[in-house]
Amino acid sequence: MSDYYNAFEISPVPVPGPNAVPPEPFRGIYGMPAFATIPTSDLAESVDFWTRGLGFFELFSIPGTLVHLRRWAFQDVLLVSAASVAQEAPAMSFSFACVLSQVGSLVEACRALRPDSVDGPRDTPWNTRDVAVITPENARIVFTAAKPFDPDSQEARNLEAVGIRLDRR
Repeated sequence: MSDYYNAFEISPVPVPGPNAVPPEPFRGIYGMPAFATIPTSDLAESVDFWTRGLGFFELFSIPGTLVHLRRWAFQDVLLVSAASVAQEAPAMSFSFACVLSQVGSLVEACRALRPDSVDGPRDTPWNTRDVAVITPENARIVFTAAKPFDPDSQEARNLEAVGIRLDRR
């Protein structure tokens, strides 16, 4: 018996077939389960290529620093200014979501295996706690955990400054 089952209902990817229709670009704000971060020396040129060539759209940007692009739901790419990327680590990274309670054990486990493999944890201006890990293959993998949202925090003001308005309940 297999533990696998058809779960197309949770995916934006249509069921394959001759009449498959691509979903509309998804403009909602959600916790991203995974995303790529790609440095560029020319944000404007990269945004132009990704939008006009690859069909992504600009969800939001922090001028001169970061542009968040999206296509379908869960197809997120962060283009970042190459100047903001550490030179000793691989330039491109891939990020996976986690929860705050996983951060400490992830750091401990990775440091036990490779003592110098971990950078962080570090809190971000967009309300996450991130841990970057360099794998044996020299891939930069980031685990990112959302912190509880405080509507009166600097992080909330940072998000509002780029056009992301969150519920202030």
